[in-house]
Amino acid sequence: MASTFTFNDDNSLFNFVVKEGNGVKGLVDSGLTEVPDRYIQPPKHRINKLLVAESLKDMTIDLSELDGPNHDQVAKAITHAAETLGFFQVVNHGVPLELLESLKVAAHKFFAQPAEKKAVYLKGVSPSPMVKYGTSFVPEKEKALEWKDYVSMTYTNDADAHNFWPNECKEVALEYIKRSTEMVNKLLLTLIGNLGVKADDSRLDELVGLKMVNMNFYPTCPNPEVTVGVGRHSDMSTLTVLLQDGIGGLYVKKGESASPEDEEWIEIPPIDGALVINVGDTLQILSNGRYKSAEHRVRTTSTESRVSVPIFNTPLPVVKIGPFPELVARDGVARYREVMFGEYMNNFFSNSHDGKKSLGFASP
Repeated sequence: MASTFTFNDDNSLFNFVVKEGNGVKGLVDSGLTEVPDRYIQPPKHRINKLLVAESLKDMTIDLSELDGPNHDQVAKAITHAAETLGFFQVVNHGVPLELLESLKVAAHKFFAQPAEKKAVYLKGVSPSPMVKYGTSFVPEKEKALEWKDYVSMTYTNDADAHNFWPNECKEVALEYIKRSTEMVNKLLLTLIGNLGVKADDSRLDELVGLKMVNMNFYPTCPNPEVTVGVGRHSDMSTLTVLLQDGIGGLYVKKGESASPEDEEWIEIPPIDGALVINVGDTLQILSNGRYKSAEHRVRTTSTESRVSVPIFNTPLPVVKIGPFPELVARDGVARYREVMFGEYMNNFFSNSHDGKKSLGFASP
C-alpha cells in the first residue's frame, strides 16, 4: 500500500520504526494514511470480526466472595474458566480503581513523549536490562510486524524500580504489582488446591516470583482490517493480569480446532473496574494439561489509540517447571517434561508469535 510517508525500502522503515525507536506511533504521527506493506498480515492471520463467535459476558467473577459463604461456588467458577477458555475477568479484586485509571493515564503519558525520550530504553542502550522499550514482538524475525509499541519493566526490587523505570510510569507500575500480588496468590492457591496439590508460600514465590509489567500502546490504524495489534499467542506466565481500557479488541480462541476455517474467537469485552486473568503456559505445564493457556490476539482500530497494562506473573528463571508429581501419579503420564523456566523464557522471546508453539519446548 502507498503512504504519504515513504521509505526507499524495508530497511528504511525497519530502521525508523525499530532501531531509531520511533515505533508505530512515529509512523502515525508522520501523517500515515495507509499501512506500509511490512505491516500487512497474511489473510489467515487477520482478525475477521464476522467470525468472532460471541462476547464473553458471563465469565466475570466477584473475587470478594472467595472469602465468604460462597467460597466453593466462586472457586468452582475460577477452575472451570481455567479448564475451558483459560480466560476470565474479576471484579472486587482489591486493586484500587483509581490506580487502574492512573495506569491508563501514565501509559498514554509515556507514549506521548518524543521518540528520543523513549529511545533511551531501547534494547542495548537502556540503563537497565530490566527496562525495555520496543515495538512489535520480535521484529527481526517477523514477516509482518505487529501494530504495537510497548515498554516492559521487570521487577527485581523497589530500589531498582525507582532508579531505572521511566519517571512517567514507575510509581503507578510499582503500586500495580504490589496491589495485585495478594489477588494473584489467592487465585493460584485456589487453582492449585483444586488439583489436590498443596502449595506453601515458598512454592508460590517460586511460581510467581518474577513479575514483568508492560505498558502496551496500539496507535490508531488507517487499515485495521489487514493488521494485528498482537498476533496469536499464549503467554509464558503462570498467570497474567491484564488491565484493558474501554476500547476493546482482545480476542481469545475457543477450544482446539483442527483447521483455521473452524476456529471460533471470543472477544473479551472491557468491563469498567475489572481485571482480565488468563492462564499461561507455565500453569498448563504444572497442571499436566488440565488448565489451558489461552491463545489470544489483539485487533487494531481506526477510531482511537488503545492501551493495555499486563503483569506477567512467572516463575523465577532458576526454577524447574514440570507437571506436579501428584498429577503425574494420578494421570499415569507426564504430558510435559521438566524444564528450567529461564530456558523456556529464552525460547519464548526468541521466536515470533505463532499460536501455542512455545509449549512445544516442554514436549516430552
